[in-house]
Amino acid sequence: MKSIFSSFLLFITTSLFCQNISLTPTELETLSPKWTGERLSDGRPKVSDELLERMRLVTHEEAWAVMKNANYKYQYEEGWLSIHPEGVLVGRALTAVFMPGRPDVHRVIDSIGHAEGRVKSQNSWPVDQLQMGDVYVGDQFGLHVDGPTIGDNVGNAIYANSGNGIVYNGAVRDIEGLKELEQFNGFVRSYHPSHHLNKPDGQLNTTLIGINVPIRIGKVMVMPGDVVLGKEGGVSFIPAHLAEKVVTTSEVVRLRDMFGHMRLREKKYTAGQIDNRWTDDIEKDFSQWLNDHIDELPVPKSQIQKLLKERTW
Repeated sequence: MKSIFSSFLLFITTSLFCQNISLTPTELETLSPKWTGERLSDGRPKVSDELLERMRLVTHEEAWAVMKNANYKYQYEEGWLSIHPEGVLVGRALTAVFMPGRPDVHRVIDSIGHAEGRVKSQNSWPVDQLQMGDVYVGDQFGLHVDGPTIGDNVGNAIYANSGNGIVYNGAVRDIEGLKELEQFNGFVRSYHPSHHLNKPDGQLNTTLIGINVPIRIGKVMVMPGDVVLGKEGGVSFIPAHLAEKVVTTSEVVRLRDMFGHMRLREKKYTAGQIDNRWTDDIEKDFSQWLNDHIDELPVPKSQIQKLLKERTW
């Protein structure tokens, strides 16, 4: 076990010693073997835009149940300050991890990054790497005073590159300016009016250690390419290979709830009948209701047709 753990640590840090800030596409593919679909150019699993759009209606309860049944027990994190509490955040995770600033290491990272063609300060590097549909997921170890690396300028850059928002284990500034970005939602640990200090020859608060590497957000290990679902003050990080199952399970639950609630209001069935395993007659009634309303329901018609074709009742 010790040798396996040591090999894993060596694997994760290889990129840095080989003059890379990010894991290579091959390394990311090795760390996400259950994903068999398309990948982004940087190696992350590419969950489709269509599936991401359907994910917006999934609840945390539905996602949690599917992941827990697959033995992924630590994929939900709470306790966030949400920039738009009424909003929903969905996208593919692009990760970044910072550590407390250390000048000697910081200079090495600067040299590696600049050799790769990265410009300006380290806190801008993950932002420059974002693609449309990404969510910037950053671990800044909860730094508060003199910690914010994201304000309204960086927020606008994040939104321009990704069309999306952030999950940030740290503080942001310029929160009023960030709120003006109606489609930019963020789940952050705190707000503070101070700003980040990033000069190894002067005041230095953080050092970037990696981009697109496994990171820890609270009790969750977040992998590059995980699907981020942020709503109701919480964030679920869904492994890419479970994303479709989470969505389709949610859609089945949604349809059954719609049908059950309607029949209860009509007093056709009792709460006991709907709350327990449905009889064959109720299942047949549900199938007929799906057929009759297939063009009106909040689930793609193709998915309802597939559900009806594969049903076991």
